[in-house]
This record gives sequence, structure tokens and C-alpha cells, in this order.
Amino acid sequence: MSVSKKLYRQIADSIAADIDSGRYKPGDRLPTERDLAVQFGVSRPTLREALIALEILGMIEAKHGLGILVTENKGKAAPISDSEIGAFELIEARRLFEGEVAAMAATLVHDDQIAELEKLVLSMDDPDPAKAEAADREFHISIANITGNGAMVACVENLWDWRYRSPLAKAILARAADLGMKQRIDEHTGIMNALKARSSVQARQAMHDHMDRVIDHLLNATEVLAVENAKQACHDRRKAMSRRFKALSASG
Repeated sequence: MSVSKKLYRQIADSIAADIDSGRYKPGDRLPTERDLAVQFGVSRPTLREALIALEILGMIEAKHGLGILVTENKGKAAPISDSEIGAFELIEARRLFEGEVAAMAATLVHDDQIAELEKLVLSMDDPDPAKAEAADREFHISIANITGNGAMVACVENLWDWRYRSPLAKAILARAADLGMKQRIDEHTGIMNALKARSSVQARQAMHDHMDRVIDHLLNATEVLAVENAKQACHDRRKAMSRRFKALSASG
């Protein structure tokens, strides 16, 4: 039985076919993300993964003030595997699975395990990003360990570690890191407090809320770079004008 090609791959392949056929030539600008999402009838995360897959292939790039452009480098990168998993897919899977893990853990957790989770939350504030991320990973795996179910622990570990095995996920998460993605200590504290309250409902919701915010952050972090750069340029101009106005006021 054949497995249907993932939706983001279908979109990426469709755009790639338009590039290969000459509909979009090197230097041409693709339609906006909004227009492409409407054209294909998909969500922002799905379209974003398709565009980033094409970036990995070297077929498109985002340029400040110009949008998404077709490059001269098509076909030079290794193709994205049909089994490739993107960051949004991973987070959606984690949201579904870890929500239930947290709900189960809330009925089984002991005070000493809560204390360990509190230490891990504090460690997420480490100035070393690698140490902060390690604490984040250990926090989620520790919740799975509370269930006493080895299969759940293995699933949480695999879902977390897949980010390092997937070029597409790594590309999206790297962009998020470049734009200052930090450990969300308040959200992890909320999960911990729900476990401390021994509330399955609250624990599930707190985990869902955390994953929803991660998805929102990834969407923001993977906006077309031209938009981000334009925002930064406007911000810099405002600051420069503000300094000039202050200088003029002081001299007057």
C-alpha cells in the first residue's frame, strides 16, 4: 500500500515544477505567502515548510525588500526525502502526545519528582543556550518518566531528538534560534504547577498551551526575511530620528 506524499511536499514539488518548466525563471519573484496559501488552500505552517524545503534545495531565497526569489542554484542540493519530517509536524505530534503524557503524569507524580522539575526549570535560564536546551529536553523526558511507561519515554525522546536528524526541522529551528528563541520558563512553570496540583486537565492544557506558543514562535521566526529585515530597518530609522530630535531639542 503506497503512502500519500506529505502535503508540504506536494506544494514544494508543484512550485519546483513551475520553476523547472520556466514559469518562474531565475530572479523572478514568487507570489506572496498569503497568495500561495490561498492558491494551495493550506495553512501557514504547511506552506512555510514547503518554502523552507525549497530553500534547502537552493531553488528559492528570501531577499530584503524583494520577497521570495528564484535562484540560479536549482538542483545543486540533495533532494528532500519523502520521509522528511518538518519542525511544525514534530511540534504538532508532540502537542498531541505529550499532552496525554502530562495528564497521566499528573495522577502519578511525587513531591521529589516535582522538586527535580523545579531544578530543571531554573536551569532553562542558563546563559549557555546548549545547557538551557538540555534542561528543556530533560524536563519533557522527566515528565514521561513519571508515567513509568517505557514506551512513552521512548516516544518523547524520539520526537525531541528527531529535530537533530531532520534537515528540514533543523533549518526551521536554526532560524528560530537566530531570531532569539528562548526557553519559555513561564510556560514550563505552568506545566510544573499543574502537575503539582495533580490535575490531569490542567496538565494537558498547560502542555497544549506551551506547544501552541512554540508553533506561533516558529511561524514568527520563519517569516520571509525581507519582512523581518524591513521591520528592523524601520525600527532603526525610528531610533535614529528620535536621537536627532532629542539632539535638536537639547541644542534649542
